[in-house]
Amino acid sequence: MKIAKITSPLVSVEWLADNLGAENLVILDASMKPVMPAVGEPTQEETACIKGALRFDVDNDIRDKNTDLPHMMPSAEFFTDEMQKLGINKDSAIAVYDYMGIFSSPRAWWMFRAMGHGQVAVLDGGLPAWKNAGYPCGSQAERIAKHRGNFVGHPQAGIFCDSAHVLEALADPNFAVLDARSEGRFKGVEPEPRAGLRSGHMPNALNLPFVNTVQDGFVLPATELDSIFSKLVNKEQKLIFSCGSGVTACVTALAAELAGYPNISVYDGSWSEWGLPGKLPVTTE
Repeated sequence: MKIAKITSPLVSVEWLADNLGAENLVILDASMKPVMPAVGEPTQEETACIKGALRFDVDNDIRDKNTDLPHMMPSAEFFTDEMQKLGINKDSAIAVYDYMGIFSSPRAWWMFRAMGHGQVAVLDGGLPAWKNAGYPCGSQAERIAKHRGNFVGHPQAGIFCDSAHVLEALADPNFAVLDARSEGRFKGVEPEPRAGLRSGHMPNALNLPFVNTVQDGFVLPATELDSIFSKLVNKEQKLIFSCGSGVTACVTALAAELAGYPNISVYDGSWSEWGLPGKLPVTTE
């Protein structure tokens, strides 16, 4: 029986099609509706799923339910139980995708990284690329696998960070904090889509909208990504990525890894936490 092996954080639809028969392959649909209207967002009738995929619902299910903040990383115990329900094993090779192309699937990829599972990759181009290539689709991803898996999460230090760490990093030249929200939201001239949040950005943060790292649902080539990042940061710095709620920050984290940046962390609370009324500093300058 064929065994799939993942050697890159990004895989192509051709790779996935070639490995469909692998006994350790698990395909996860990590689609999430954008909090802001997205150009070209498919309708529910258009989405379907990759045949055999299981549903990884970061918006409603696979999150910390003990906080009002959206999309927060849950405990290792909770994540382990949910992944076992999805039939994921310790040796599973996991391909995650979403219906936008590249949007919420990197969040699932990063969550597995945070739990110590390295055999995971994002499907470049996502469901649209799969469908356009004529590969088999199903109507709806299953939420529970036929057989429970033996996956066990092992939390990794530094993959996610909190507001206290970000606050220190903003004043340390050895760090760079990159905000994946739009330029308008970063500058405070566009309203936040979530009610009750302040407008603007963290002092000393840099703006790298996640949409600048993708094109037509595909991640830009590594050389282009390196050119984008080199204008903002250097590879000796430790990079912290933030966004609205910790989802699209993982898109830019994926881009940074593909560009060869070794020290990466995601601020889990992101602007949903930082932008709340309080003492965390916000500027529009």
